[in-house]
Amino acid sequence: MDYRKEAPEIIKNFLIYHETIKGHSKRTVDEYFLDLRTFFRYIKQSRGICNEESLDSIDIMDINIDLIKSVTLTDVYNYMSYLSRDRKKQNGSGVGLSASSRARKIATIRSFYKYLTLKAGLLDENPMLNLDSPRTRQSLPRFLTEEECVRLLNAVSGRNRERDYCILVLFLNCGLRISELVGLNISDIQGETLRVIGKGNKERIIYINDACISAINAYRKIRDKIPSLSLDAKNALFVTRQNTRISTAAVHLMVKKTLAAAGLDASKYSSHKLRHTA
Repeated sequence: MDYRKEAPEIIKNFLIYHETIKGHSKRTVDEYFLDLRTFFRYIKQSRGICNEESLDSIDIMDINIDLIKSVTLTDVYNYMSYLSRDRKKQNGSGVGLSASSRARKIATIRSFYKYLTLKAGLLDENPMLNLDSPRTRQSLPRFLTEEECVRLLNAVSGRNRERDYCILVLFLNCGLRISELVGLNISDIQGETLRVIGKGNKERIIYINDACISAINAYRKIRDKIPSLSLDAKNALFVTRQNTRISTAAVHLMVKKTLAAAGLDASKYSSHKLRHTA
């Protein structure tokens, strides 16, 4: 999917702004595009602007500022009702999107109209200024107990034991996202601190404890002896036996296997949820 070819100019400019200026990831920008495409397909269908019966086959290349200006809060709330009652779920398990999924789509619409008003200057007033989001149920994050942390770390084994142990220690102590962890470079280790590049390329400094420092030092003794590293892997903290920077998929798989080896439910925990323990 390439929004640069599939989106009308006014939506494409919004997406380019988020990708180049706001520093959002390609995946996030693609999700913005899908959200807006579905929304304006619904608007066209609900107003009888097109003849297609299937929402997913409606073309939005003719979307212009006049149609965008005409959208009201009532239109958006009717759209939310459609998503709640009639929209098929992506996994095919029925109809009706969850409140959290609808809230994300509301956030995209709100961001789009804010951009048109404040950045592009195409709207004098923002019609979505008072747009409410669906109320979502807040659940407590799942985390490991101290005893479960010990079991998990003791279960680390194999050829990459020092590396995998270090990864898990950083997850459990520093609360890193998996994208932040795989993006770590050797130069990011600065004594008792760790330089982390998070969402939107925002930089933060994390103070690391003795357990992290010890795990990093033990792994570095192995890692620094690896020959013939690729250009990217020379800078990377965590590398593979194939002499490349470790991938998020490889970390996910390692965490899943180690959880199982520790006798912990891999369906309840993941590399993403391990950070909640911190």
